[in-house]
Amino acid sequence: MNIVGRITKNAEITVLKNQKKVVNFSVAINDSYKNKHGEKVEQTTYYNCAYWISPNVAKSLTKGTLVELTGRVSSNAWIGKDGELKSGLNFHTSNIRFHGGGTKSQIEKKQTETSQSSNQLINDEKDDLPF
Repeated sequence: MNIVGRITKNAEITVLKNQKKVVNFSVAINDSYKNKHGEKVEQTTYYNCAYWISPNVAKSLTKGTLVELTGRVSSNAWIGKDGELKSGLNFHTSNIRFHGGGTKSQIEKKQTETSQSSNQLINDEKDDLPF
């Protein structure tokens, strides 16, 4: 199954007792439809996600980033401190694909880093010219 949504907060790495690392993050998916009265209804679904393959991806899973996830969904239910029945959706992620987006400061930072690395590449190439 694939889902596409935005990261709701920066990812966290959890180290388990057996020293395995898991990246935990959450994704929000916005959907809208028109009800029988013709009114537009907005709905947001939240998924708690876990990624076991590489903890290095956590630094890229920052709030606001648009991601496409492949994996499987599960649900859980519990009784909250208030005595009310609660439920949640989990997404066991096997593949992460990043799409453009993120917060304005993240985009500006990436553009600056790209520009600096491009300038470095151009400067390095000038020294290696054969003529």
